[in-house]
Amino acid sequence: MSDSQDAPHTLQVALGERSYPIHIGPGLLGDPRWLAPYLAGRQVMIVTNETVAPLYLERCRAGLPDGLEVRELVLPDGEATKTLASVERIWDALLAAGFNRRCTLIALGGGVIGDMAGFAAACYQRGVAFVQVPTTLLAQVDSSVGGKTGVNHPRGKNMIGAFWQPRAVLIDTDTLATLPPRELSAGLAEVIKYGLIRDADFLAWLEAEMGALRGLDAAALARAIERSCALKAEIVAEDETEQGVRALLNLGHTFGHAIEAHQGYGHWLHGEAVGAGMLMAAGLSQRLGWLTAGEVERVRTILEAAALPLAAPADMAVEDFLDIMRLDKKNLDSRLRLILLRAPGDACVHDETPPETLAALLAEFPRR
Repeated sequence: MSDSQDAPHTLQVALGERSYPIHIGPGLLGDPRWLAPYLAGRQVMIVTNETVAPLYLERCRAGLPDGLEVRELVLPDGEATKTLASVERIWDALLAAGFNRRCTLIALGGGVIGDMAGFAAACYQRGVAFVQVPTTLLAQVDSSVGGKTGVNHPRGKNMIGAFWQPRAVLIDTDTLATLPPRELSAGLAEVIKYGLIRDADFLAWLEAEMGALRGLDAAALARAIERSCALKAEIVAEDETEQGVRALLNLGHTFGHAIEAHQGYGHWLHGEAVGAGMLMAAGLSQRLGWLTAGEVERVRTILEAAALPLAAPADMAVEDFLDIMRLDKKNLDSRLRLILLRAPGDACVHDETPPETLAALLAEFPRR
């Protein structure tokens, strides 16, 4: 991070001609210097939701230069709204406004808004510009970076979508001041994930600073966001469309997506489900002889410190998990591919887990 916690800092996602910056700092939203360079033309549509709009829509609009044709679309909030029907509302609004191929969508909100607005941008007139302005910790450190866009299907999370990179990601850390504690914990799950998969030193720092992070300490949050984004940018630059190393970003997600799909989208927050999923992945790694009991306990302890679930839903049977996990996008040739841990800070893709070992882990994992 820069010497001053108040000074904006910029990272770069290196993707050749599709490269783009991630700007991180307080007070960015509402400052015209940060949005104007990334607008494709005069037509701009801000897509947000009913929770974020009263808090930040006016400030976002104030950050646009004069002379633009600006429209706003306020969608319902929640993971349950992440559907093709909601994306159709975006397309309908764009068409009704007569927006052309030089329009720009601004995704103002959490991961649901970012994923839907990005997918709408990817498809509208075969692709238009969009900018990510994430307002939740989870979106800031994960879903806003990397170009994954899409919607859920009743049988699986994010099953319909496209890779479509934004022109920029604008992270105003001041927006975290209005984030509910449960949403903050959900975001911390993704932050912890980066330490577990690729950076043992960052993991140790998170263990020491979890109290400060949950207390919304500005300096701690800025450092956590920047390091998380740097790690994701590094991985995305290596593997944009998830043919290899990018799959590591899904630690805990195969288990977590099963929980979300089974429980109904929105009952568990994405980060909550991922938190439980990471503990499952750690437990399975121990059963395969990779992690020690102490290392699994270390994972459990940091998840508990972040106020994340340590158990699966009481009504999810082993077959419920397996049925949904068989549809996971990472699977190849009917082989279940899981992201597991060889050690804290060292993850791998594994597709040779004995079925009976996975079933035993699922059967014995705590329920709540």
